[in-house]
Amino acid sequence: MLIEAEQVFSLPFPGDQAAALAFLRDPARSLSRLRFLHELTVSTETPAEVRAVLVVQMPMLGSVTLPLHSRLIVTPGGARLESLPIADERAWIELSGEGSTDSNPGGTTLEYSFHFTAHLEAPSAEQWGGAAFEKMVRAAAARTLTRLAQELPAGISAALPAQPDT
Repeated sequence: MLIEAEQVFSLPFPGDQAAALAFLRDPARSLSRLRFLHELTVSTETPAEVRAVLVVQMPMLGSVTLPLHSRLIVTPGGARLESLPIADERAWIELSGEGSTDSNPGGTTLEYSFHFTAHLEAPSAEQWGGAAFEKMVRAAAARTLTRLAQELPAGISAALPAQPDT
C-alpha cells in the first residue's frame, strides 16, 4: 500500500542568504526539531546520506516506525533530497524534496517542497472484512501522513537560528 502527502511552504529566515543556504544544506540542523523524526543521522560523505525513523501513532495499528533513507544533493540555490529505496522492510517512507532561498530587500526566505510516500504492508484483503480493514487503514494512514507533512513548517521554524542582533 502506498500513501502520499506533500507540503510546500515558505519561511522567513533571520539572516543573510549565505546563512540561509548553510541552514538548508544541513539537515541535521534544519530537521532536528521535527518531533516525529527519530534517530536522525547525516553522513559526512558527498553527497551526504540522511537516515532517520519516522515514528507515528496510527489508529488500528498503534505505533508505526518507518525508516527513511535519502541522499542530499547540494544545488546552486539550496539543496535537494532524493529518496533511496529501503530493501527488506515491511514499512518504510520515501522522503524527497527541495529547498531554496530567495533574497530581496525585505529579507531572506526559505522555500521548501517536500514529498512523502509511505510504503505499508497491509493485511490481505481476501474477504470483505479484509478489504474494509484495508480501506480504513489506508484512510487513517493518509490522514496521519498529511498531518505530519503539515507539521513541517513549525518544526523547521523551531530549528531556525535566533534573530541576529541589529
